[in-house]
Amino acid sequence: MRSTMMETPLQIHRLLEHGSRLHADSQLVTATEDGSRTTTFAEAGRQAAGLAHALRALGIDGDQRVGTFMWNNAEHVVTYLAVPAMGAVLHPINIRLPGQQIVYTVADADDQVVIVDNSLVPGFTELLPHLPTLCHVVVNGPADLSPLRAAAPDGVQVHEWDTLLEGRPTTFEWPDVDENDAAAINYTSGTTGDPRGVAFSHRSVVLHALSVAVPDMFGLSAADQLLVVVPQFHVLAWGTPYTAIVTGTSLALPDRFLAPEPLAAFIAHARPNRGAGVPTVWGGLAQLAASAPEQVDLSSLEELVVGGSAMSASLMDTYDALGIRLVHAWGMTETSPLGALSRPPVGASAADARAYRLRQGTFPALVEARLTDPADEELPWDGESVGELEVRGPWITGSYLGGHDTDRFHDGWLRTGDVGHVTPDGYLQLTDRVKDIIKSGGEWISSVELEGQLMAHTAVAEASVVGVPDETWGERPLATVVLERGQSVTPEELRAFLADRVPRWQLPERWAFIEEVPKTSVGKFDKKALRAAYADGELDVTDQR
Repeated sequence: MRSTMMETPLQIHRLLEHGSRLHADSQLVTATEDGSRTTTFAEAGRQAAGLAHALRALGIDGDQRVGTFMWNNAEHVVTYLAVPAMGAVLHPINIRLPGQQIVYTVADADDQVVIVDNSLVPGFTELLPHLPTLCHVVVNGPADLSPLRAAAPDGVQVHEWDTLLEGRPTTFEWPDVDENDAAAINYTSGTTGDPRGVAFSHRSVVLHALSVAVPDMFGLSAADQLLVVVPQFHVLAWGTPYTAIVTGTSLALPDRFLAPEPLAAFIAHARPNRGAGVPTVWGGLAQLAASAPEQVDLSSLEELVVGGSAMSASLMDTYDALGIRLVHAWGMTETSPLGALSRPPVGASAADARAYRLRQGTFPALVEARLTDPADEELPWDGESVGELEVRGPWITGSYLGGHDTDRFHDGWLRTGDVGHVTPDGYLQLTDRVKDIIKSGGEWISSVELEGQLMAHTAVAEASVVGVPDETWGERPLATVVLERGQSVTPEELRAFLADRVPRWQLPERWAFIEEVPKTSVGKFDKKALRAAYADGELDVTDQR
């Protein structure tokens, strides 16, 4: 027997229409050098229609890809809404990737148009000659466009956002797209090889937006204002713009003002009560509050979601003392990203609640999870059995664009690469990673890449890099180096050598010179032994922090 229910497709334009009408007065508050500027959801809906008409005029008439090279601001949210609603595909470009990886992702996505914030024009100008798929560049905000136009290859046109949207209609006949069509693309950080693309569908975005809003997850409503510190170029800002348009949650958008001082000033001005970001940002804000309390007013904040890397107990305790609750979450690009969020069970004692809060949390209703051992046998949720976490669900990717890395998918499940255990009452605790990727401040660092670059130095015979705990960043790389016979080199010289080869934020601060890198029985670097030696104080570490 089949149901009598309508088969109405799940589409982003329905979220846009709902939010701009029912929550017309909710706000997008964007930080500026002089304070902030405010746009209502109703105005954002009108701008989304105008942008859709403008993109149609530029030739976006199907599922072509529209990239964004932008910070967190109102225009970026408008683009989040307009591009998929009109049937095109949004590609928020990770501005923190190395240049060659940005070039790769733009080419792989086949971006036809890229919208660029004015403050990012200089960096984008350097990239533009290497982006052959582009036909149009749209610049948001006042800027000198002459260098950009000079750098543009033949046939690439440069436009101003305001001029392009001027006089456009404020309504748009949004098409009915298939709910399984791609709405947006994000790329993983590409720590081993090129970044891998994940295409989110209209269906997955809508279901994810609804699930983020429920009380056991973010618990958002029209009574809230959410400070969105997680970048909009990172996993669709954890889906928060779409949840906001559903619930009427106002958004406080810090644009490029992410350092503790300007962020604190923006919080004092905008007065958000909720927030979402990585531990590094919240840690910097806490340090400022401790060192210069007269500069910081966090009194509006009630709760902050922490994701991207593990939340330390000290960070949680610091915010508890400030009267602000931190909520631990876990996810990844492949999971859209909400995979788990930790709220203690009802009735838990204070001591038990603290332990629960430090775990990664429970899985949303529509996300299935299991643990598997190396033989792919499923393990019990007993709080002790440790295995690799595998997940599946309506907002979990089933493949990568281009069919890359098929080994990450097992029998209809995504192998997350994270290792841990799950308690009988369903709380995830991650304990390690399958691969030795270092997670620092919400970004990934490839230990293999750093090792390869270090061993390119003529004085280095062997080098192994492992992640070690860091109060500020969660993890930072420790480089252990074996010198060639008769050679000498200092950590300062090695850092300078690496500085031209990897992003500066990946440079190790901790160094140890050793006689030999410990090996496993098959001759691989034994990184477990190195981590243990560091933890036990057996390494003579030079710390350049």
